[in-house]
Order: sequence, then structure tokens, then C-alpha cells
Amino acid sequence: MFVRFGYVAMSTVVSKASPSQTMTATAFARLEDRDAAVRKLERIAEQNLANTLRLLKHNLGHDIRFYRFSSRLIPLVGHEMLAGWDPIPRLAEPFAAIGAFVREHGMRVGFHPDHFTVLSTPRPDVLAHSVADLDRHVRMLESMGLDERAKLNVHIGGAYGDKTRTMERFLRQFEALPERIRNRMMLENDDKTFTAAETLAACEALGVPMVLDIHHHAVNHGGESVAELWPRILATWEGQDVPPKIHASSPRSEQDPRSHADYVHVPDLVAFFREIAEMTPELDVMIEAKMKDGALFKLMEDLEGVEGAEKAGGASIRFSVK
Repeated sequence: MFVRFGYVAMSTVVSKASPSQTMTATAFARLEDRDAAVRKLERIAEQNLANTLRLLKHNLGHDIRFYRFSSRLIPLVGHEMLAGWDPIPRLAEPFAAIGAFVREHGMRVGFHPDHFTVLSTPRPDVLAHSVADLDRHVRMLESMGLDERAKLNVHIGGAYGDKTRTMERFLRQFEALPERIRNRMMLENDDKTFTAAETLAACEALGVPMVLDIHHHAVNHGGESVAELWPRILATWEGQDVPPKIHASSPRSEQDPRSHADYVHVPDLVAFFREIAEMTPELDVMIEAKMKDGALFKLMEDLEGVEGAEKAGGASIRFSVK
């Protein structure tokens, strides 16, 4: 099994390269000249995109070919105070530069829209906001010139007091999405509400790939094992032209098992690899540890000497069950 590792948005290694610089709504409202305030937002967005490209170059230098973009590239976009503001066309050049770099170096990228983007909601206003947010994410990928291999990852959302009715509503509202959005979507199990088995059933019903979060599965499951679910999860990736993807992180502590630790606990990840390796030719692993790329680098060090793990690049291994 060939495994590539990636990380989320921010670097703890490269200084002064945040792709998520922002301005608060309060600060924006204090600026009397609205046009000047909007231009300031656009300058911040330009810097975020420049830092994104800088991080991609950092990634290339360490052979990291898997990366999640920040969903905060454009500060305050979608906020009610900025109704009618569409900065994406004005940022066409830096978006295009990012996309060209990704394509040239064969990188896999995508987004994970924030938790307020919820398709299971019973509220029409929240649903409209969520669909608009998904559309913006897709437009950014389109502005980069990236095809449907660059995807969005979302959770099903809250249960709203009735899991069965909520799932029915989620499926209905998901199916109503424009095709260009649906074709980029992935669903992930969460740590409190919808388990891996429930999320998998939704993926199968909708024909979309599932991202298994092994940390979430450990703290929220219905007794199903990874080995039991994995063949069906793999099947959701058929025809996607990218390897299956998982999320990996470790609990911060026994007292706080849902929060993410700074680094990845290697024995748990290796145990997962051993369960799936023989049925999985390729796998992309998004590390969600707090130390970001620093956690990736430490993981690569910690995997040295692990039985079955053979380094295959700066951020990849070949894993076999011996």
C-alpha cells in the first residue's frame, strides 16, 4: 500500500506565512470609507493567496503532495455586511498561479468548509448560506483551473432531535445541490453525531466518496470495526481518479478524547494500516494534528523502523503486512 501524507492549511515550520489572515467584522464596520475597507479585505486576500503559494512551494521542497487549503483565504466573504461583494474575479491571477503550481507538480488539494456550512439544517436561511458557501469554495477551485479531483469535505451535521428525519432532509437537500458542487463533494463521519456507518450509508445513497476519520470513529461508533466498513468505504471511491482519503489525528488526553493532540500516536495509525493494507493499493492521509506540517515531519521520523513501513519519499511510505 502506497501512502501519502498531507496536512491542513497552516505551517508550524514556515514563519509569517499564514493563509488565514483576516479582519474582524467589527474592524470593518469601524472604517468609514466602505470602498477603502473592501480594498483592504482584497489586499489581505491577496496576501493569503501569496502565502498559500509559498506553502505549496515549501511542500514541494519536502515532497508533500497533499494539502488542504484554508477556507479563510478571503476574509469576511459571505458576511451580511458585504452582500454583493464578489472578490473572486479580482483575485483571478493569484488563484490561477496556485492552480498552475498544483497541476505542474501533481498535487492533491481541496477544502473543508467550516462547521457553519450545514446541509442537514431545517432552517431555510442557514441552508441558503451553506449552499452559497459551497458555491464559493467550488468557484475558488474553478478559478484555480482545477478539475473535480479537487474536492470539498463536509460533515452531515447535527441531529436536530431526530436523526432519521435529519438524514432524510440531508439527502434531499444534498441532491438539490447544483451538479458542479455535488461532483466535488465528500462526506466525513463526525465525533459526536453521525457515525462512520451512518455516513457511509449516506455516501452510498448519494454516490459520493466517504472520508473516514479514524479519530472520530474511535470516539463515535456503533460497534462497527474499520475492517468491517472499509471494503464499502473503498467502493465509494471507485471512478474518482484519486486514491481514497482518510483523516488521522490522536486524542489530546484521556480526559479530552475528542480534541486533537499536537502529534499523531503512531501505534494507532499503524494498527489501522495493518487492517486495510492488503485491500488498499493507495491511500492519502490528511493529518489533522495541531502541529500541522511539524506533525507530518515527526510522523515520518517515528515511522522509521516500524515493521512494514518503508519510506518512499519525504512524505510517503510503502506499507505492507509482513
